[in-house]
Amino acid sequence: MLRIPELPDIRAARNPAGSCIADDQVSLDNRGFLRRVENAAAVLSAYGVGPGDVVAAQLPNRVDLVVAMFATWRLGAALTPVNPDLTAAEVDHQITDAGAKIVIGEGDRPNTLGVDALARPVSTPPHTPDAGGPDALALLIYTSGTTGRPKGVMLDHGNIDAMCGMIIGRLGLDESDHSLLVLPLFHVNGIVVSVLSPLLAGGRATIAGKFRAPLFFDAVERVRPTYFSAVPAIYAMLVSLPEEIRPDTSSLRGAICGAAPMPAELIGRFEDRYGVPIVEGYGLSEGTCASTLNPPDGPRKPGTVGLALPGQTVAVMDQAGRIITDGSPGEVVVRGPNVMRGYLGRPEDTARTIVDGWLHTGDVGRFDEDGYLVLVDRIKDMIIRGGENLYPKEIENVLHAHPAVLEAAVVGVPDPVLGEVPVAHVTTVPGVEVTADVLIGHCRAALARVKVPVTVHLTDALPRNPVGKIDKPRLRTLAKTL
Repeated sequence: MLRIPELPDIRAARNPAGSCIADDQVSLDNRGFLRRVENAAAVLSAYGVGPGDVVAAQLPNRVDLVVAMFATWRLGAALTPVNPDLTAAEVDHQITDAGAKIVIGEGDRPNTLGVDALARPVSTPPHTPDAGGPDALALLIYTSGTTGRPKGVMLDHGNIDAMCGMIIGRLGLDESDHSLLVLPLFHVNGIVVSVLSPLLAGGRATIAGKFRAPLFFDAVERVRPTYFSAVPAIYAMLVSLPEEIRPDTSSLRGAICGAAPMPAELIGRFEDRYGVPIVEGYGLSEGTCASTLNPPDGPRKPGTVGLALPGQTVAVMDQAGRIITDGSPGEVVVRGPNVMRGYLGRPEDTARTIVDGWLHTGDVGRFDEDGYLVLVDRIKDMIIRGGENLYPKEIENVLHAHPAVLEAAVVGVPDPVLGEVPVAHVTTVPGVEVTADVLIGHCRAALARVKVPVTVHLTDALPRNPVGKIDKPRLRTLAKTL
């Protein structure tokens, strides 16, 4: 079976002049990509990188990061991609926690190698790919840290190989596919779905720079991708573009949505306007990206996150650890070859998260009559109001059904009598006006009284964490001051 670290060699041998990977500055064919990887591996080897080491890459979205990743694997080392927007203290935590031997990026931090050095000609024999076995560490992906210090998710080559095979199988990727990467390469979604999977399938990838909604469709028309993967915030921004923007999207077979549940209303708005079907999925970094996905060839069911990917078992459990089979909600759990090795240096956290082979996601979900997973909410986001359990997502879904609402986020805030009460934060469709009282009335018509937000805050934008999810801890803090 083809191992992903061997991809540059295999592609160059099969079709040297075939298109491989590009960004805003450079475009490489298969032979050119292999040469860049070989040279970067020689440079890293000269700096002492070898089997079992970790290389950190603090780079924006660019081809150099992918070159560094394959060069690192070629030497039997692992890569930890670092968000370039982190503070110095956050960067130091990740690099120190990962035990990185060298850092590829800019700055005066010790053992930092400038990215241009990777392309400096080195007169040494090329390294044969030697990533080790499937149990060898491949990636250290750090969680966003909204519940404490970021943890290093250990993904081995077996995890990566399995996940790419699942993505290729469910999406039906082949040599005709061309992905447009708009998500950050410090996140496993960008790496697996938009780079490794299309390259493994024989296709190619174009890496976009920092996402800017007004320029996105210019890129689509210029590079003619067949698909892209994004988060709900990106789709909301694209729906909010001026009505006169009507791009040519005929090259796109579809688009993928992950990272957070996407309201069915937003899916409908995007599809109706741009004529591109959205395939919604679900997964965690701890599960190497995805565990469920709506089938592209249907039936797609907006409001669900689809069916379990082949090779994985997805179930819901009650608090006693029993599998629920009657359609009732419970914690979503996942088992399969995609489940992480564990958290680096955190055996207790690992033991709490992986129990008897099941990855406990912390999400509440249920299966509908067709076996599609419906996410109810995060366990930690549940609001307890006077002893009643409220799920913010249910309230958010009602708000999204109002034609004036673009995005909605509901959080619980302390109440001296009831313990917690729900508060909503809402952004509106550009050019559409609505009042908080109207939205509260809309909720009263669809929800039991206990679920109606006590306040609706209208805002221009919702805060987000580095991977594009709405930052609910920040909203809870904000709500206490309003």
